[in-house]
Amino acid sequence: MTTTKLRIAAFQRYPVFDDLQTVLTQLHTDLCWCQEQGVELALFPECYLLGYSSDAQVVARRAIATDSPFFKQVLQQLSAVNTDVILGFFEQRVAGIYNSAAVLRQGLLMGVYAKQYPNERGIMAGTASPVFEKSGYTYGINICNDANYPDCAAELCQQGARLLCYPLNNMLAPVTAEKWRSKSVDNLRQRAIETGCWVASADVVGKHEGKISHGCTCIVAPDGRVVARVTEGQAGVAVFDIG
Repeated sequence: MTTTKLRIAAFQRYPVFDDLQTVLTQLHTDLCWCQEQGVELALFPECYLLGYSSDAQVVARRAIATDSPFFKQVLQQLSAVNTDVILGFFEQRVAGIYNSAAVLRQGLLMGVYAKQYPNERGIMAGTASPVFEKSGYTYGINICNDANYPDCAAELCQQGARLLCYPLNNMLAPVTAEKWRSKSVDNLRQRAIETGCWVASADVVGKHEGKISHGCTCIVAPDGRVVARVTEGQAGVAVFDIG
């Protein structure tokens, strides 16, 4: 049996919209803290970079290509960080726009996962399930609505992933938010139990334009136990050494 440990941090953050510099400043602060705490992998919410939307026009405006000067600015400003970063954004590709999460390492783009079950207008469905390695630990990414589909998690597990990372954005109409308040956690626990993997999620929190997110940022053990969670309704971070 391996004795490898991986210190992960899942951040619950208030959403910021169309303000790259504010987000980068917060990311820099959070990642400097990660380095001080020995965190090796940091997870942030779905589409955290410029903000989430389900409106096709807004999505198109916020979509950026990974080879663009815009994205290179992100890489450059986070280049001094040793912690791996999972960062969500709307991604512009030749084929269309994807709801993606990038893995960044010391200013380099290690790879991108695109949401396979998008529920936003104008978004293409991803087809690949890449896995990544940090400190001898293999991990993969699913995004928000993907958590409702066991096949997404199973595909990562079959490729050797021992940790499943879920960027979330549960900013919803109040009645819907209440419905998903416990269901989001239940989904994550179920994916952990089915795959025997650790699960980490990072969600937004707060209110915006009549919608609310209570926050579902947690770390779940392979047996389904929630071993760390950020308090609902507050910004914060969940940290845990998984092994």
